[in-house]
Amino acid sequence: MRRALGDGYVDAVRQVYKGKVPESADFVMHWWHRAADAVGQGETEQFGFITTNSLRQTFNRRVLEPHLNDPKKPLSLLFAIPDQPWVDSNDGAAVRIAMTVGGKGDRPGRLQQITAEGRDGDDVRGVTLNSDSGKIYADLTIGADVAGAATLQAMQGISSPGVKLHGAGFIVDAEQAMRLGFGELHGIDQIIRQYRNGRDLTQKPRDVQVIDLFGVSESELRDQHPAIYQWVHERVKPERDQNKRATYRNKWWIFGEPRREWRLMQKGLPRYIATVETTKHRIFQFLDAAILPDNMLVNVASDQADFLGVLSSRIHVVWSLAVGSRLGMGNDPRYNKTRCFETFPFPELTLDQSAAIGDLAERIDALRKTQQAAHAGLTLTGTYNVLEKLRRGEVLANKEQVIHEQGLVSVLLELHDDLDRAVFAAYGWDDLADKLVGLPGATTPLIDKPEDQQAAEQELLVRLVALNQQRAAEEARGHIRWLRPAYQAPSAEQAEISLESETKGTTIAVAATTKKPAWPKQMREQIEVLLNAMQSGPQSAAELAEGFKRKPLKPVEQVLSALEVLGRAHQQDDYWRLK
Repeated sequence: MRRALGDGYVDAVRQVYKGKVPESADFVMHWWHRAADAVGQGETEQFGFITTNSLRQTFNRRVLEPHLNDPKKPLSLLFAIPDQPWVDSNDGAAVRIAMTVGGKGDRPGRLQQITAEGRDGDDVRGVTLNSDSGKIYADLTIGADVAGAATLQAMQGISSPGVKLHGAGFIVDAEQAMRLGFGELHGIDQIIRQYRNGRDLTQKPRDVQVIDLFGVSESELRDQHPAIYQWVHERVKPERDQNKRATYRNKWWIFGEPRREWRLMQKGLPRYIATVETTKHRIFQFLDAAILPDNMLVNVASDQADFLGVLSSRIHVVWSLAVGSRLGMGNDPRYNKTRCFETFPFPELTLDQSAAIGDLAERIDALRKTQQAAHAGLTLTGTYNVLEKLRRGEVLANKEQVIHEQGLVSVLLELHDDLDRAVFAAYGWDDLADKLVGLPGATTPLIDKPEDQQAAEQELLVRLVALNQQRAAEEARGHIRWLRPAYQAPSAEQAEISLESETKGTTIAVAATTKKPAWPKQMREQIEVLLNAMQSGPQSAAELAEGFKRKPLKPVEQVLSALEVLGRAHQQDDYWRLK
C-alpha cells in the first residue's frame, strides 16, 4: 500500500478507519466496510466484491464480523465463493480470489465451492462448483460457526512462531561454524545453534546453523567473540543499516524478532512441538530444545507426548483446516496459532487415555525420524502423499512404492488410525470415529469429499464449537483447564482430585477451580466475558459478579443493561439470559 499510494495517503486512511478496519487488513476491506455500512444506513440494498481469498483470514474477517453480527441492522452474505483461481490477462499472474455478495437482513445465502479445477488455456481455468444454502459465516462457510470460536485462556501463552532473522548472514554451514570456533570454544554452542525452517521439516534438512546473539551486548560480542563479531558486522550490519526500523538498525547483531516470549515458554523443556505454518500436510513433531525454530514454524512449548497426539489427530486437523486459512500459489493450508491452536478445546484425559495417546504419538514421531535418518531422500511431504494415496485406495507408482517401503507408510497409516480412534474415544465421540477414521483427507484438504464424510466432519465441527463455547463460559466463571498450569498460572490455586473409578479401576484427574480472574478494564472485553458466562444458562447479576475478583456487581449490572439495550440479553425474574 505504501509503495503504491504513498505514506501520507496510507496514514490518512488508517486514521480515518481506526477501530473499523485493522491496519493488517487488505486495502479492499476498506471498500467492503464502506459498502456494508451503506447497506446498514439504507443507502443501498446489496453489494458484491471480488477480493483475494485472504478475505477468510482473521485480520480481514474482523471487518466482516461486526456487520454480520449487528443485532439491530444485520448484514447477511447472500452469495459467496471462498476460493477460485483467477488469471490476470494483462500480465498472466495467477492468484486465488474470493467472491462475496452482501445484503441487508438476517437471510440465508448460497455458497459455492470448487470440487475440481483444470487448465483450459494459458489465461483460462476451468472449474466445477458445488452449491449449498444456509447461513454463511464470516469465514465463508456454512454449518458450524467456527469463525465465532472464542480464544481460550487455557491455550494461551504456550505457543509462538520461531525467530525472524532479518539478515541471511546469521546462517552458517558446518564448515563456516567450525571456522568461527564451534566445537572448540567453551560456550559457543549457546551462540551457534541448530536451526530449522519449514522446508527443513517437510523436505530435506539443509544442515545449517544460526548465530544467535540474543542477550549479548555489542561490546561483549566484540570483546569475547571477535571472530563472530566480524562475521555479522560484515554480513548482517550492511543490510540492517538500510532498514527503516530503528531497533533493527541499532541492534543489528540481534535477530529482528528474537522471540523473547518463546524463550521463556520453552526454558527447561528437553523438547517442544512444531508444525510448519503453511504446508500441504498438517504434521506435528517433536524438536530437540537445542534447535532454534524459524519464523515459519508454529511451536508449542510442551514436551508431553499426549499433547503431540491430540494435535496430530484427525480431530485437530479438521479444526485447523476449518478455522485456518489458505496461502500461496498451491493454496496450502495455513496454521494460524491464534485461531487454530488457542481456540481448540483439548479433551480431558484420564491417566489411561493420556498414556495410550502419548504412546502412539511417540511411536509415530520415532518411526518417521528413524526412517528419514536411514534414507536421505525420504521426506515427510512424500511420505504423507503416499499415505493419502493409500487411504484413497489408489495404485502406487514405482517412485511411490520406493517411498512406501522406505517410510514404512502402511505401518505409519495404522498408527495414525489407532491414534485417531484413541482421541475420538477421549472426547466420547466413538460414533464419529466409525464414520471418519481411515478416510482420505486426514492431514490435507480434500476437495471432492463424499457427502457422508462431509456431513460427519460438519457434525465434528459443531461439537467442537459447542465445546469451545462451554469452555469459554467456564473460564468466564474462573474455571480454567490450563495445559501447563505450572508455567501458565504459577500463582493460581492448582489442585487435582484423584477419584478411583469403581467400574474401570482408572484414576480420573479433575481440574480444580483456579483463582478468580480480574474484571476486564475494556468494555469490549467486559461484554465478551459476560456473553460467554451466560452461554451456560440464566444467571443473576450477583452470580455473574461472583466469578470475578472483588465481585464487581455495579460494573456487571451496567454492562448487562447495555446488552439489554443492544438486544443481546434480557432479564426475567432477576435472572439474565442471552437473547
